[in-house]
Amino acid sequence: MSTNPQDDADRIRLKRLAKLQGAASSSSPTPAASTSASPAPPPTPPPPKPETQPASPAPKPPVVHKRSAEPTPAAPSPVPLKKKAPAVAAPAHLDLPAWEDETISNVLNVTLKKEIAERTGYEMVWLKHLADEMQGEGLHLQLNSEVADRTLIARLELDPQSMSDDLEFLPVLASLPPQQTVFEYLVGCWKRLNAARSALLKKNYVPLEQQRAMEVLDKLRDLIISYTGLTLQEPEMFPQPSGKQLGPAELVPSLMALSTMSGPYVATSMSTTILDASEVETFLQDLVRRFEPDNELDGVLGPVVAQLCFHPSLAEGFANDGWRSIVSGLEALVSIKPIAAMITRLPQWNPENVPAPQFEKASLLGPLLALGVFEREWPSIAKTYFSGHETRPHGEITSATASLRGTLKTLQSSLFQIFNALVRASAESREAVLQFFARAININRKRAGMQVDPATVSSDCFMMNLQVLLLMFCEPFMDASYSKMDRIDPAYYAHSSRIDLSDETRINATNDEAEQWRKEQPPATAPPNFITEIFYLTLAASHIGQQKIVNNVEELSRQYDEIRRHLETLNGDQSWRGTPFQARTEAAINAAKAQQDALFAAQMAYEVQLGEPELVFRTISFVNFVSTWIIRFVDLRKKHPNPTIELPLPKEVPAAFRVLPEYLIEDVIEYHLYIIRQSPNSLELSGKNEMLIWCLTFLTSTWYIKNPFLKAKIVDVLFIGTWSWGEHRSVLTTLLNTHSMALKHLMPALMNFYIEVEQTGASSQFYDKFNSRRSIAHIFKVIWNNQAHRDALKNEAAHNSERFVRFVNLMINDVTYLLDESLTDLAKIHDIQMEMKDRATFESKPLQYRREREALLRQLERHTSTYVQLGNNTVDLLKLFTGETKEPFMVPEIVDRLAAMLDYNLDALVGPRCQELAVSNREKYKFDPKRLLSDILQVYLNLSDQGEFARAVAADERSYRKELFEQAAAIAQRRMLKSPDEIEKLRLFVVKVEETRATLQAEDDLGDIPDEFLDPLMYTLMRDPVTLPSSRVVVDRSTIKSHLLSDTKDPFNRMPLSIEDVIPNVELKQRIDAFLSERRNKNTAYDKPAEDLVHMDVSKE
Repeated sequence: MSTNPQDDADRIRLKRLAKLQGAASSSSPTPAASTSASPAPPPTPPPPKPETQPASPAPKPPVVHKRSAEPTPAAPSPVPLKKKAPAVAAPAHLDLPAWEDETISNVLNVTLKKEIAERTGYEMVWLKHLADEMQGEGLHLQLNSEVADRTLIARLELDPQSMSDDLEFLPVLASLPPQQTVFEYLVGCWKRLNAARSALLKKNYVPLEQQRAMEVLDKLRDLIISYTGLTLQEPEMFPQPSGKQLGPAELVPSLMALSTMSGPYVATSMSTTILDASEVETFLQDLVRRFEPDNELDGVLGPVVAQLCFHPSLAEGFANDGWRSIVSGLEALVSIKPIAAMITRLPQWNPENVPAPQFEKASLLGPLLALGVFEREWPSIAKTYFSGHETRPHGEITSATASLRGTLKTLQSSLFQIFNALVRASAESREAVLQFFARAININRKRAGMQVDPATVSSDCFMMNLQVLLLMFCEPFMDASYSKMDRIDPAYYAHSSRIDLSDETRINATNDEAEQWRKEQPPATAPPNFITEIFYLTLAASHIGQQKIVNNVEELSRQYDEIRRHLETLNGDQSWRGTPFQARTEAAINAAKAQQDALFAAQMAYEVQLGEPELVFRTISFVNFVSTWIIRFVDLRKKHPNPTIELPLPKEVPAAFRVLPEYLIEDVIEYHLYIIRQSPNSLELSGKNEMLIWCLTFLTSTWYIKNPFLKAKIVDVLFIGTWSWGEHRSVLTTLLNTHSMALKHLMPALMNFYIEVEQTGASSQFYDKFNSRRSIAHIFKVIWNNQAHRDALKNEAAHNSERFVRFVNLMINDVTYLLDESLTDLAKIHDIQMEMKDRATFESKPLQYRREREALLRQLERHTSTYVQLGNNTVDLLKLFTGETKEPFMVPEIVDRLAAMLDYNLDALVGPRCQELAVSNREKYKFDPKRLLSDILQVYLNLSDQGEFARAVAADERSYRKELFEQAAAIAQRRMLKSPDEIEKLRLFVVKVEETRATLQAEDDLGDIPDEFLDPLMYTLMRDPVTLPSSRVVVDRSTIKSHLLSDTKDPFNRMPLSIEDVIPNVELKQRIDAFLSERRNKNTAYDKPAEDLVHMDVSKE
């Protein structure tokens, strides 16, 4: 095929021109808008701004490859020859004026020629008036970029509702779409322009001519987008159909239609000019390119964003999927950074001077953040999914919970994507997001109060979603190794005032001291980083968010329990049946059941969110991070947990720690309590070690925290952490018995707090201490079988004897008070029960008298069960401690009081007054007299080898009588509370007590008794002295016999020993007998055989 040399030369010239003009192809100047002779045209929008980059890269001119001559093969080859490349067609020439006229006509759907309009049945609009103007100006009736502005205005000015005397023009008006809005028309133009551009790119035109055509399209695109933006701002500028939403409301459905579950609020019969899902992003980008450089984007898309965020479908919550459509629209908007940045500039983004209850309604994203499942805000959810729980299948409730949690996760994940896009859009938008979070927190400080009126603060749903978002922002820096922890500014509260702490209590400082500390800090060298900001905002949000919502749930649970007890009372007493009160009582029962069902449904709605597994995991991770950060704060090395902090902490508390808000400590403790009770299994993967180290750190160094109630709650964490119930295993029991820090520090820390809680400074300290000591007693019992803990107890007694004696003294005080109160109250309950048992006599009493007695009984029942339980725990603790270490109980300031307390309570349990404790339904009061008697006897047995104790019991003239022990032994034998060996040991102890009393009397008669006559262990006058064969020490036979019942070794040198090995010391016995014969009083224990002193026949069944 031959080629024309001239064509080849033209082709080479066009290639060179394309290369030269390629860089400037996207920056051709925009022609000025043409003027029109038509009267009073509407204001023209700003001229299209030339783009710095074309909408798409201009196609490169085709490259023609000339084939080289094929060499003649020397010999046939088996390899097949390659196929010849097809010949590349030469670029076609583009008649630009004709193409421009046709393209503008098609894109704008207009024509200047009547015959064309007639051929299309006037579907293509004939711009008769514009044609007349152009003819009058001597212009050709041909559309081009120079008259595109006039052309579009002429089309937009047409009103299908208008009248005309021009019969020739009437078909044009009649053919206009009567309900088509300006926005719909312009979007249609934009779509047709995109189609024209695609068609142009597919053509093989001369590159330079194709580039000029692209410039025409780009100018036309700018023109269309300019008028589209103007229409969104001022929809009434051009004629519009009546009865249709105009302006921003026209773009909102296209954004909402992006959701695959767009719901009923998106029109189902959309015009073809409404944007398809694939077109929305491109359309938005065109708007951004046109208006963002001139800072006009706020006015164009701001109202669209506002209408989307305040869409009425959000008022129905999860009842429909309208919220999904709104979220999808927002996600599309914020995916374009200039739009995301614009959103945070809008006045509705973070409205000022708006009270807390209105903030979630007035702020742009408030309505989305207010979505949720909590009963107070969305009662229909609790009623629909969880009402009638007694008759509803359990599987249905489980399924509903899972479904609602899935919906919440979808919402919160989408909200995070939106906020994350806003944060990443620009530095200014990031700051705006932080300001939004801070304002939402600061205006809701009232939520931290004990009694909060929900009408004065933002809703629980709003605060919960806000906290979830902040937790998601925290995830990137909460790695397992805490590698980013040091990026958090510990002096943030001095360097930033974003979070209002004016009313906050500090950990261990006054507000004045905190302010003074703030002023003394050097100024920050740079603004706080994003990690620091998010960390402290999350701390503040947690305090007024989830922690207070948990309090609401606990209040619902309390109300539920009250109604349950009320129903039990009504159903338990059937005396109302068949009486005039039956109808009223049945109505009360039905009302209580309905209220109970509503409370259950509300609790379940809360559980949907609070128990959501991902939220639980995130919160545990955050609490672990916070607790570790606080411990590192007070760690001298600032390295915890690598290596672990050394305890106890220094006595000097750092000022930076003292001025921290108290809620940092409080919220860690409160969440520990919540998660152990509600979801202990969630701590299996992580959280237990951090929890234990946290508790030990501040229990061993209680002076770091001022609030005594917070310190008491740390003990509660350990206490509840040892519980096992149902299918839940205890969280901390294994750890308390294996962790090296617990084995070293737990026992002394608990003993120290047992002492400290005696004086808390609170008005209720007398009663508060019993709650903490009950918890401590339980923990002691849990760890008691671990020898390492008992060794720690002995070490404390040996090396901190003064503190240990104080601990023992307080324990005895508690037992004395609690048993006295509980036994006294039981006697009063017995009296009232006996009085009420005689129904006839009681009914004869005046009504006022009966009411007073019934009220007193209820009051006594409430108090008594508490006191009895506390008393049981403390006696149990006393039993354990006296069994492990005896010396601290033998100091003079302790032993006499201990003996008097035991004797008094033994008298109450087995003496003449014991019948007063015979109350009905003892289990109701947690009163188990057999167990209490067994524990008290065990304390006697534990100390039975201590002479000081025997002397103290003997000296108790108020309560001690040997007959009480004989009665107690009989009960213990009959009820199998003690073994025969234990009863025998008790008998020998009472013998020693009797002999001690005789010794005291002998001292009164004869003066000082020679030391060689006294038993070296019990300090009583020996009745039957014997010599121990290995140590050669002389003791009384009854003393060594009692010792050998529990220990088969010589107490003086630990050599093996049996009672048969002892050697009677006859000579010493004769001297002692001679000494006793000189007494004036001959009627003492020494004047009777030992076996006749105390009668405890262990052989009786």
